[in-house]
Amino acid sequence: MKILVTGGAGYIGSQVVLDLYRRGDEPVILDNLSKGHQEAVARACTFGGRFIRGDVADRPLVERILREEGIEAVIHFAADSLVGESTENPGKYFRNNISGGLALLDAVVAAGVKKFIFSSTAAVYGEPSIIPIPEDHRLQPTNPYGFSKMTFEGMLAAYDRAYGLNFISLRYFNAAGADPEGMIGEDHRPETHLIPLLLQTALGLREHLKLFGTDYPTFDGTCIRDYIHVADLSQAHLLALDALNRGAGSTLYNLGNGNGYSNRQVIEAVRKVTGVDIPVEEAPRRPGDPAVLVASSEKIRAELGWRPKFPHLEEIIATAWEWHRRHPHGYGEK
Repeated sequence: MKILVTGGAGYIGSQVVLDLYRRGDEPVILDNLSKGHQEAVARACTFGGRFIRGDVADRPLVERILREEGIEAVIHFAADSLVGESTENPGKYFRNNISGGLALLDAVVAAGVKKFIFSSTAAVYGEPSIIPIPEDHRLQPTNPYGFSKMTFEGMLAAYDRAYGLNFISLRYFNAAGADPEGMIGEDHRPETHLIPLLLQTALGLREHLKLFGTDYPTFDGTCIRDYIHVADLSQAHLLALDALNRGAGSTLYNLGNGNGYSNRQVIEAVRKVTGVDIPVEEAPRRPGDPAVLVASSEKIRAELGWRPKFPHLEEIIATAWEWHRRHPHGYGEK
């Protein structure tokens, strides 16, 4: 099956590209490389494939790719995704995640593609009133990033009603870890995710870990998050694609392990895995960070048979540690 993967040079996108190749599909990658890595593309495309440098906002380009490549489905990762940056520069998020997404949808409809998988986020929920969070929880994002993802989900629903675009939206919680075979891993610039920041500190690339917020209404005062291995996320995309191929209707799923870990617990787990007593500096909260985000993933387990292969935090950290030890400077690109 030929699949357009937007943002396929990024952390999660490149893992999905690799796993699509591993099972015999033919992904075509579209990425502007503003955040993704050429080396990630090269490694993910070990088995062959096609990479096109471009932007989802370029509707003529996207429509031409869809038609000329005979694309049968789209998996959409391309987006800005930093919570803090979104509060400081919301226009960037609205232009890329909403306006760029609209151009993509219009190209998809014009080319007659009817299957669409969307990389969404738990940030659409804001401060939850129910833990673990079910998919029918009210949506009230606390930052422009979450708002942009919520808006695009609404656009997908409208395009389904108007044009018959079948979609599955996957609301991620905290992605972590690296490819179990070590081919690709996490390399954000700048890095904002807790686990890779801790691992960089363990490697001596940072003097300390800055812990944002110690006065949240949680048992130890720090944020609580649900961590999910990137390979488990990837498998959920493949299951979603299979469901659409079987004729499934549009729907959405949470993706998480269902277990919450506080930032302090993550710090201790990384110390245990690495054997390094990582120094920590406490800092004020970041704007827009909810206190607790933990998923209920019962729906995707029941309907698609999804089961995480890496359910334990230390397992997730161990794969990330192996990647970072071998690639202390990520993909090494300037």
